[in-house]
Amino acid sequence: MNQDNPRKAKPTSKRHQPRGLTIIYEDEDILVVDKMSGLLSMSNSKTRDRTAYFALNNYVRKGNAKSRKRIFIVHRLDRDTSGVLVFAKSEANKRYLQDEWKNFSKKYYAVVRGTLAEKEGILSSYLAENAVHKMYSTEDQKLGKLARTGYKVLQESKKYSLVEIDLLTGRKNQIRVQFADIGCPVAGDKVYGDGEKGIKRLTLHAGLIKIKHPHTKEKKTFEAKIPSYFQYLLNK
Repeated sequence: MNQDNPRKAKPTSKRHQPRGLTIIYEDEDILVVDKMSGLLSMSNSKTRDRTAYFALNNYVRKGNAKSRKRIFIVHRLDRDTSGVLVFAKSEANKRYLQDEWKNFSKKYYAVVRGTLAEKEGILSSYLAENAVHKMYSTEDQKLGKLARTGYKVLQESKKYSLVEIDLLTGRKNQIRVQFADIGCPVAGDKVYGDGEKGIKRLTLHAGLIKIKHPHTKEKKTFEAKIPSYFQYLLNK
């Protein structure tokens, strides 16, 4: 590591490369990865060790179980959503990033069923959560929280559309709920979709995040390439 610039991005050790994750950027303060679809961001009641959090803690410890090094969760992606995931390397950096999170830009990409009448716009609704933790839209502003999702159609086929999405608010599952509401569910969505068969994965991808570095305060952009499967579906 360059001693004149201690926060210069570190090279990734192939030996300890975490499974299901690709290191996009790493320095003394943050760790940014591209998470594959199907991997939990953190543990739940059923899964403890097959998560991005568990794998990356092992990675920063480089195989030393007694190491005190650890990472801190800043935000999450759904198990079946792929893309950019940011972790902090200290509690202070975690707090800074979470406090500023609403000011950072997040761009997603999705393949949705059908074609949209308006090729660019903003989806807006109030979202609430039911007893089984499924989100839904409601007109009751006291019950739900405002969710706003900007979108632009990039490509269309007879059956699908590729959309670029600006996440204007950070509500749980808002992209999936709002596109399902307009009759264009995200392809492969088993919760909010229409049960379409033959789709290998949820076609939702966190493609870009712009943040302010917690130590240097430099503006940084992290990107993860759109999965090739998205284009495959469009070409079917």
